[in-house]
Amino acid sequence: MELPQLKIAQMKPKVPIIQGGMGVGISLSNLAAAVANAGGMGIISGTGIPIEEMKGHIRRARKLTKGIGYIGVNVLYAMTDFADTMKAALEEKVDFIISGAGISRDMYAWGKEYNTPVISIVSSGKLAKMSQRLGASAVVVEGFEAGGHLGTDRPLFDILPEIVESVDIPVIAAGGIINGNDVKKALSLGASGVQMGSRFVASTECDAPQSFKEKYLSSKKGDTTLITSVVGLEGRAIKNTFTDKISDGKKVKIEKCMSCLKKCSHRFCILDSLLKSRAGDAEEGLVFSGSRVHEINDILPVKNIIDNIIREYRDLTSTLSNQPT
Repeated sequence: MELPQLKIAQMKPKVPIIQGGMGVGISLSNLAAAVANAGGMGIISGTGIPIEEMKGHIRRARKLTKGIGYIGVNVLYAMTDFADTMKAALEEKVDFIISGAGISRDMYAWGKEYNTPVISIVSSGKLAKMSQRLGASAVVVEGFEAGGHLGTDRPLFDILPEIVESVDIPVIAAGGIINGNDVKKALSLGASGVQMGSRFVASTECDAPQSFKEKYLSSKKGDTTLITSVVGLEGRAIKNTFTDKISDGKKVKIEKCMSCLKKCSHRFCILDSLLKSRAGDAEEGLVFSGSRVHEINDILPVKNIIDNIIREYRDLTSTLSNQPT
């Protein structure tokens, strides 16, 4: 059985898979273009990089995809440059915008002005309803298993059914999705598609340095931890020297504050920690990942990852359809 068609506004990707937007500098033009070329929806993270650099990656992704497929930009509402980043992405005519860590009425108005779908990341039925009312074209539901900043302590498959029931727009399941079985379960619970982040980090085309990817591959069960982020949310990362330094509310001296966040506890600099891991230091930098990172054992081309998911999904649905009733 084929994967069902995902439709968000005018977009109809070949496979119902959206690649998660991962900052800082983890999902840029290489990864986004590879996902789009493989039939999914690629995302460039606009978080923590200069706006001109982001615009360059949008243009490069367009060249790599030859203008075919869907390229979006992830913008984090918590960042002080949120409005400028989103408007710059819209001016570059991205196919869609996806935003988390807060909701702004303005972002839907800006999307409407440019005729660009805006997708909200939510973790409750209330936020999903609000997003639809304000103009979201779809919502991404992130469960507790996700990497990075978390908006809930509930597992994805606990939240998903109630959010599917609460809105009339497409619902995308995210958090702990790494294989065809996960995709099948999400779709059976009413999701229109899935979003995957961690699995795409361990891809040939991911923009992360090799040390970052190797940290994923060397992780074992129990190697992720929850940190208290400076934005006031919990976040999931792989345990390392840096997570030890900030555990139990400890502070790390900030050399130079960039005032990058609208709200910050200044307990440590999250931008600096993410830039360190992006520069290759997977011990002194923050390495965000999903809770099932220990199940990822290889680095593969994006097309292989997606082809494997399609094959696993087909095998599962074929087996089920052949079972006697």
